[in-house]
Amino acid sequence: MKKMKRVVLIVLDGTGCGAQPDAEKYGDAGADTLGHVWTQEKPDIPNLTELGLLSAAGISTPEEDEPIGCFGKMTERAAGKDTTTGHWEIAGLTLEKPFPTYPNGFPPELIRAFEEEIGMGTIGNKPASGTQIIEELGAEHLRTGKLIVYTSADSVFQIAAHEGIIPPTELWHICRIARRMLKGEHAVGRVIARPFVGEVGHFVRTENRRDFSVDPTGTTMLDVLKGEGYDVLGVGKIEDIFNHRGLTSSNHAAGNEACVDAVLDYLKKDHWRGLLFANLVDTDMLYGHRNDVPGFARCLEAFDKRLPDILRLLGDDGMLIITADHGCDPAFPTTDHTREYVPLLVWGLGLQEGVPLGVRGTFADVSATVLEALGAKGRLDGTSFYGKIALE
Repeated sequence: MKKMKRVVLIVLDGTGCGAQPDAEKYGDAGADTLGHVWTQEKPDIPNLTELGLLSAAGISTPEEDEPIGCFGKMTERAAGKDTTTGHWEIAGLTLEKPFPTYPNGFPPELIRAFEEEIGMGTIGNKPASGTQIIEELGAEHLRTGKLIVYTSADSVFQIAAHEGIIPPTELWHICRIARRMLKGEHAVGRVIARPFVGEVGHFVRTENRRDFSVDPTGTTMLDVLKGEGYDVLGVGKIEDIFNHRGLTSSNHAAGNEACVDAVLDYLKKDHWRGLLFANLVDTDMLYGHRNDVPGFARCLEAFDKRLPDILRLLGDDGMLIITADHGCDPAFPTTDHTREYVPLLVWGLGLQEGVPLGVRGTFADVSATVLEALGAKGRLDGTSFYGKIALE
């Protein structure tokens, strides 16, 4: 089989396509991010539809769409529904034990130790929406200088601070301290800096967010590819999710438009051979978590308009994979992630068209396929579908 020179892997953050069989255990029975967005808004996404997105999500049949892309959906095998778990499984590292979560806030002794370490007080310490908690506690933060600490249904330790009180670089330093402290039983998936600006009643989060991930607990496809001499390029928060491991180059672009620009810039350079791994976070961060169904639909439309530019630059020996890391249903009665299947779309000039890929048993099938497509020697978790879609 012909091997690919380059694989572009794009994660549409939070874009799930229907509740998994175990969703009830997570309080997510009935969640369906794409299904609900489609039903309510009918987004104009002809390019994603042509690649098979609606068919993958079960919104239409292949006969109705005649997709040119290979399509299916994937099951998250690891327990959880967070960014880190999803991305790691996509990269061939499936967690056997979920990251710790804190539905009642962090233990008082942990918060006291953190305050002593940084020499500052904190407020909050509860699960909350990021935009809601700065509205609730922002005035007190401005008055007292105390940091806003909060979590969510995910395994995260989030610290919010006004940039006029705590400059972003200082907040990042504080987050690094928290990251060092949060180990063992409290080894959360991510410590997240959440800077904001503005006045009481009009606070706005800035693009100076930073994620400080726990180091991957095993080998990922990024490690394998870098170790075998391939280029491994990260776009957006990929470098944060993998704690900068396994990458040969990275562009920490913020927002979908900037991330797509970075993808296109990399594709215009012909010298690299390997994997380009990008996360497009806006569907999740700006719209899923804020229960904004129209915004989610417009975000899909905006990406759809730019998709042809990516396809044109892939070349004869490039492969595009589009998927997601979990659900974040904006029509669901929660602001948290949702336990869902994720769509799987694959396209390339050197691939067969319209091949149904079925329901994959793990996100790790992506990593197995990427490694085989590029001709890497290493193998990880998952089952490759490359032989099913490659042209002889």
